[in-house]
Amino acid sequence: MYTVLDHPLIKHKLTIMRKKDTSTKDFRQNLDEIAGLMAYEITKDIKTEKVEIETPICKTIQDKIAEDIILVPILRAGLGMVDGIRSLLPTAKIGHIGVYRDEETFEAVEYFNKLPESISEGYVMVLDPMLATGVSSITVIDMIKKAGAKKIKLVCLVGVMQGIEAVQKAHPDVDIVLAALDDHLNENNYIVPGLGDAGDRLFGTK
Repeated sequence: MYTVLDHPLIKHKLTIMRKKDTSTKDFRQNLDEIAGLMAYEITKDIKTEKVEIETPICKTIQDKIAEDIILVPILRAGLGMVDGIRSLLPTAKIGHIGVYRDEETFEAVEYFNKLPESISEGYVMVLDPMLATGVSSITVIDMIKKAGAKKIKLVCLVGVMQGIEAVQKAHPDVDIVLAALDDHLNENNYIVPGLGDAGDRLFGTK
């Protein structure tokens, strides 16, 4: 299943990010803010449990989150989504997986992998601003499943149907949440209209 969020604030901030003359500072700030806005949607099915607390008035039974939340940004660009989500989930654990796209084969190549030990029991959110061919996402989901993860959600800003369908075929049990569904991929497998290279724009490396 995939979900495309429809919210005026997300659309407005995404428009700022799409503009080619948007500064690194503004690109990073809006990415952080969109991720925070998306947090409400991506956490709606987190398990809760009843606990007894005492308010200034009386004792009462209320809800609290009952499972570990684990954020796994795909390096580099996925790092830009961590703070916005973690601002609402400050106890979330962070894993890191680094993959890059081979420019000739378009295959994902792993270069870093560090995950929390509790990943098999947690609710894992894979973070990446772009869902293009889906190769990187599939590779990372393969890796975290191999580490024992069972409950996984893929969270992206911008994607295309080609990438969505590829992930759904490889991992039909993984829900996908997008801020926007774009038109297509160009001959270089970049999303159109897209954001450009999100990692370079986020860190000012181009």
